[in-house]
Amino acid sequence: SSGINAEWPLRPGESVCQERICDDELILIRGTKTKPSASIILRGANDIYVDEMDRSVHDSLCAVKRVIESKSVVPGGGCVEAALSIYLENFATSLGSREQLAVAEFAQALLVIPKTLVVNAAKDSTELVAKLRAFHNASQTIEAKRHFKWIGLDLENGKCRDNKEAGVLEPEMSKVKSLKFATEAAITILRIDDMIKIYQPSKEDPNSYQNAVKQGRL
Repeated sequence: SSGINAEWPLRPGESVCQERICDDELILIRGTKTKPSASIILRGANDIYVDEMDRSVHDSLCAVKRVIESKSVVPGGGCVEAALSIYLENFATSLGSREQLAVAEFAQALLVIPKTLVVNAAKDSTELVAKLRAFHNASQTIEAKRHFKWIGLDLENGKCRDNKEAGVLEPEMSKVKSLKFATEAAITILRIDDMIKIYQPSKEDPNSYQNAVKQGRL
């Protein structure tokens, strides 16, 4: 229309309409030539499904945001944790002090992530994590098997696969921060040298036979 201000973001060929979706009246803008933003409409059987979809979409958008910020990704499916665990176990054997125990336990703690992933998929965590560790041990000790460093978990088929080729990736920034924050939390707990213990109130009957004997009433 000739009456539209030049500053108005809409251009010829675009449309603005009001449509009813579920119980809400929404104004929809379609066909914009520039797309600085967009809206996602979620529909579900009830509020619980919609809330779950909202959390999933939010997590996905945050993952994309982290990738754009860090400009780097790492293989997912427990690949990073398994590789770090193998590397730290081998590094621990080179230490000749009590630090060896701390490094070895840290390496063992990293396996909680792949084990939890396998358990949540209702698979055998002992077998799958053992295979994953074997792949990463080979990648770090055998030159011809360096490509095994991309191996992660395939929880749909219950096996290990090349997660880089499969496109299962995670933002590097999120992985580094999660490891750093977990380590700092563990260090903070270990620095606490005082323990506050709350004793449960005694539920013994003061008039019981045992208490009467202890008090000399019998």
